[in-house]
Amino acid sequence: MIVRPRLSWLRMLFVIRGSVLPKIWVQLVVVAAMATVVTWTHGDLLGWRVGLTYVPFTSIGVALAIFLGFRNTASYERYWEARKLWGSMLNASRSLTRQYIVWLGDREPAAGFVHRLIGFVHALRHQLRGTDPLPDLAALVDAPLLASLRTARSRPALILQSLGRTLADAARRQDLHPQITAVMEQSMMELTDVLGGCERIANTPIPFAYSVIVHRTVYIYCFLLPFGLISSIGILTPLMVTFVAYTFLALDALNEELEDPFGAMPNDLPLLALSTGIEITLRELLGEDALPAATPAEDFVLP
Repeated sequence: MIVRPRLSWLRMLFVIRGSVLPKIWVQLVVVAAMATVVTWTHGDLLGWRVGLTYVPFTSIGVALAIFLGFRNTASYERYWEARKLWGSMLNASRSLTRQYIVWLGDREPAAGFVHRLIGFVHALRHQLRGTDPLPDLAALVDAPLLASLRTARSRPALILQSLGRTLADAARRQDLHPQITAVMEQSMMELTDVLGGCERIANTPIPFAYSVIVHRTVYIYCFLLPFGLISSIGILTPLMVTFVAYTFLALDALNEELEDPFGAMPNDLPLLALSTGIEITLRELLGEDALPAATPAEDFVLP
C-alpha cells in the first residue's frame, strides 16, 4: 500500500508509482497504435469500410461505466472489510493483553501469553499471503507449540487454541473470576471472528465469470471505438481513444488489485506494517523496551 502526502494537482497528473499505469501501458500502446492505423486508413479494414458511428458507443459506454462502477464498489467493499477486520484484531489483542496483565500478571508471567498473541497476528499475515511464518514464530512461541505449527494447516487457529488453554487452566485454578474469564473469552471470540472473516475474503473471490465479462467488454469496446469516432473527430481519434481506454483499463486493473486486499500490490493492505504496529503496541503494554522498528506501509512508501 502506498502512503504519501497529498500531492498538488500538477504532480497528480504525472505521478506514475501508485497508479496502475505500469500495468496497462502496453495495452494503451496497442490501443493507440490501432487507433492511429484506423485514422490513417480512414476506417478501412482490408479494403472494407467499417460503417460504425459514435451513437452505439455512447450507450455501450454508459452501461460499461455502470458495470465497472459496480465491480469497483464490490472490490472496495472487500478491501474496506479487510481493513476493519485488522482494526478489530488490534482492539481485541489490546484488550486481551490488558486483561491478562491486570488480572493474571502477578500470578502468571504475561510475556509468554502476549508473545503467542503476537505470533497469532504474524501467522495470520503469512497465511493470507501464502508465506512461511516459522522464522517469525520461532522467537515468539515455545518449542512444543512451534513443533505443532510446523505441520499445521491453520497455524493461527492452533495458536488461538493454545491461548484458550492457558486461560482455561487459569480458570480451573481459580486464578480468574468467572466473570473475568467470560470477558477474556469474548476477546478470544473476536480474534476468532477476525480469522474467519479474513479467510472468507481470501478464499471467496468475486465470481470469475463476472470479471471475464467486464474484462472482455472493456477490450472489445476500446478496439472498436476508433471506427466509431473517425468520421466525427478525424485526426483526434487516437488521442480520444487512448484517453477513454486509459479510463476503462485503469478501472479494470484497479479492481483486480482491490479484489484481493491481502496481496502485495501497491494498493493492497500493508499487512506487514499493520502486524508490526500491533506487535509494538503489545510489547509496550508488557513494558518491553526492545521494540521492533515501525514498518511504514511496507515497500511501497513514497517520500
